Amino acid sequence: MILIVLLLSSLFATLPLVSVLAFIWWMDRYEREPWWLVLLSLIWGGTGGVLFGVLGSMALNFPLELALDPTTAGALSTAFVAPLTEEPAKALVLLAIARSRHFDNITDGFVYGAAAGLGFGVSENLLYFMSVANADGLGAWAANIILRTLYSAMMHAGATSMVGAALGLAKLRSLWAGLLIAPTGLGLAMAMHALWNGLIVASGVFGAPALTVLNLLVFPLELAALLFVFQVSLWTERRMIRRELTEEAKLGTIPAEHVDRLSSALRRDRKGWLRRGIDHSAYVRAATTLAFRRVQAERARSPELTGEVERLRAELHRLLRVP
Repeated sequence: MILIVLLLSSLFATLPLVSVLAFIWWMDRYEREPWWLVLLSLIWGGTGGVLFGVLGSMALNFPLELALDPTTAGALSTAFVAPLTEEPAKALVLLAIARSRHFDNITDGFVYGAAAGLGFGVSENLLYFMSVANADGLGAWAANIILRTLYSAMMHAGATSMVGAALGLAKLRSLWAGLLIAPTGLGLAMAMHALWNGLIVASGVFGAPALTVLNLLVFPLELAALLFVFQVSLWTERRMIRRELTEEAKLGTIPAEHVDRLSSALRRDRKGWLRRGIDHSAYVRAATTLAFRRVQAERARSPELTGEVERLRAELHRLLRVP
C-alpha cells in the first residue's frame, strides 16, 4: 500500500506541473526557449532551490526557536521565513541563465522563473503528499493533492516568474536601473509568497476559515494579473519582431510582404506563403532569431552578436535562393 501511495504521489506531484510548464513554454510562441535550459530551471527548483531554501530556513528559524514558544516560532517561520529564504533559493538559477543570449526579455524570464518555481513545487508537493497520506489518511491525501496542485505549486511558479520577469526587464535597461528592478521583482515574489502563507497561518491561529476562503479567492486574481503581464510581453515581442524585420526588409534581407506573416503567431505557421522548396521552419526560425539578435547587438554592442546578425542574414539569403 505504501508503495502504491508513493507511486501515485510521485505521479500527481510531477505530471500536472510538468504539463503546466509545457503549456507555458508553448505560449512563448515567437522564440521558444531551449528545452534543456527550461529543464535545467525545473531541476534546479526541485533540488538546489529546495536544498538552499531548507538551509536558509534552518539558519533563520534557529534564533526564533530560541526566543519564542514553538507555536509562535512555527507561525512566523511559515509566514515570513519561508518566503525570505525560498524565493532567493529558487531564483539563483535565473541569475546564471540571465547571462545567456537565450534570455532576451521579460517573456523569457517568465518561462524560466515559472520552470524553477514548478520544480520547487514538484518536490514540495511530493513531500506533503506522502506526509499527509501517512498521518491523515487517503481522503486528506486526495484533498491535499488538489489544493497543492492548483494553489501552492502555482504560487511558487507565479512568484518565481516575477523574479524572472524582473531580470528580463533589467536586461533591457542600464546597470543602475537593473539594480533597482531585480530586487523589486524579488520583493514582489516574497510578498506574494508571504500573503499566501500568512493567510493560511492567520486562519489557523485565529480560527477564521473566512481567511482561507479569502486566500483561495485572491490568489487566482494574482495569477490572472501575471498571465496578463505575460501576454503583454508577448505583444511587445510581436511589435519588436515587426519593427526589426521591417528594417531588414528595407535592407533587402527578406521580402517586405513576409513581415506581417513573420510577426503573427498564427499566420507564420500556415503553409503556402513561401515558395515551394523553401524550408518553412528554418526560414521562420532564422528570421525571428535575427529580429532578437538585432536588438541584442544594438544593446550590447558585441562583435559576437554583430557577427551572428550577419550570419543569420546570409542564412536567410540562402534559404530564399531556392529555385
